[in-house]
Amino acid sequence: MPAPETYYSRTVATPGSRPALTGKIEADTVIVGGGLAGLTTALELARAGQSVVVLEAESIGFGASGRNGGIVSPSFACGNTAIARRVGIRAARELHRLTIEGVERLRATISDLKIDSADPCPGVLHLRRHDAKADLIAHAEEFACDFNYRLEYLDRDALRGLLVSDRYFHGLRDSRAFHIHPLNTLRGIAAEVERLGGKVFDASPATGAALTGAVKTITTPQGQVQARRVVFAMGGYTGALVPRLQRAVLPIATYMLLTEAAPDLLSAAIRTSDAVLDDRRAADYYRLVEGGTRLLWGGRITTRAASPAELARELRREMLGVFPQLADLKTDLAWSGQMGYARHLMPQIGQMAPDVWHCTAFGGHGLNTTAIGGKVLAEAILGETDRIAMFAPFGLPWAGGPLGLAAAQLTYWKLQAQDWWRERRR
Repeated sequence: MPAPETYYSRTVATPGSRPALTGKIEADTVIVGGGLAGLTTALELARAGQSVVVLEAESIGFGASGRNGGIVSPSFACGNTAIARRVGIRAARELHRLTIEGVERLRATISDLKIDSADPCPGVLHLRRHDAKADLIAHAEEFACDFNYRLEYLDRDALRGLLVSDRYFHGLRDSRAFHIHPLNTLRGIAAEVERLGGKVFDASPATGAALTGAVKTITTPQGQVQARRVVFAMGGYTGALVPRLQRAVLPIATYMLLTEAAPDLLSAAIRTSDAVLDDRRAADYYRLVEGGTRLLWGGRITTRAASPAELARELRREMLGVFPQLADLKTDLAWSGQMGYARHLMPQIGQMAPDVWHCTAFGGHGLNTTAIGGKVLAEAILGETDRIAMFAPFGLPWAGGPLGLAAAQLTYWKLQAQDWWRERRR
């Protein structure tokens, strides 16, 4: 499957691909999947002196990790209330503390590895599209109390100084969150894994898996890896190799577009370098790139990937609904990618069998949660902590297969209708 052209692939700092695995090799751990979850796990294991092999079916960052909006902000796709209902308030707070740690760890990784091409930029705005602020302010106060994490409240006038739009009523600014070039970040992490002695292979899909016994074997079209343990981190591109994983993950498509370079037109509408997220169930998210000359816009989720022309039409409709003054702004590029979602809307991190681990279903959670997921998994493999136990309540339930996809699409349409009605009543 050829990789779609994206803003990130177009601007990648180090073009080129790694070789495919050929022949037979051995390692302490083989990781299937070259996204942020797999690479973070590999990095932490390699730092601990473990020998690691990463197998990527396409190229590093081919999946959601290399095509997303690049926003690094503490969050889970599943709301705090739903998490607390399942695990209790105290455990929910500890889980959320992990996402904050994920923000700081990813920032530190970019800094420590000197991945300058990640181009980290501070600031994320979380905006509300209807006129209700009490719970928003309460959320900011709770964050300050529980986590010593400050969120700045912005009223409508303050927001209009940043975004010339009638859509937004209230907002919170997170100055500790940031946004990045995710594909350059992934390539920088992969390079560090290799510097530490790990091996990273492109064009090496796992076609066979022998997972019983002391030695596990993963087979590719041209090679084989034998290892003490296996980690599966395939996300929205999980195939039939491990049926239990495939049954537990729904592949959900999300869309993005890149506009032409038009700095004057954009500056009349968007007067901030912060990334922007709105409060809808399937939020719009966007940010200026290339020094404010282009707009990167993402949003919508479906159970299928549309054609580039259809992607552009749907996303432009969303963009112009917020900024009608950008009607003359041309679309340069549009693409989609598949995220992995679990039925419970939480990451799935754990052990399926002795020395067989999984780290998946990060759709909607953000790069910070994916990064900390890989870190927590590596800690468990190394016997350093048992923090992975926090994810035990969120296991691998059947996601419903085709019926699950249909239900997900119907749920999304229902939520869209609720958003429309809520905003109409504003």
